[in-house]
Amino acid sequence: MKKQLFDELLQSVHEASAIERGISPPSRRFEIKSGQDVTRVRAKLGLSQSKFALLMGISEDTLQNWEQGRRKPTGPAKVLLRVAAFRPESVLAVANY
Repeated sequence: MKKQLFDELLQSVHEASAIERGISPPSRRFEIKSGQDVTRVRAKLGLSQSKFALLMGISEDTLQNWEQGRRKPTGPAKVLLRVAAFRPESVLAVANY
């Protein structure tokens, strides 16, 4: 992975973490409210459920629960979904897809 790309992604994660903790205000809001939002992010990346689950570091069952609204992503998964929604090219570059 290119160092510049990694640095940009790492900076995004730090910014998201500061926003999540209330240290920094968000420049815009994107909330994962339903399974449709998770599905939309996955579709934006153009990945199958199995590849998206692998990228997220979760099981396919967990992803299906999110997409069907039985469960909601929390913690780092929410942050990664936000990054994927706004910077899909960064997430895909890191994942080598």
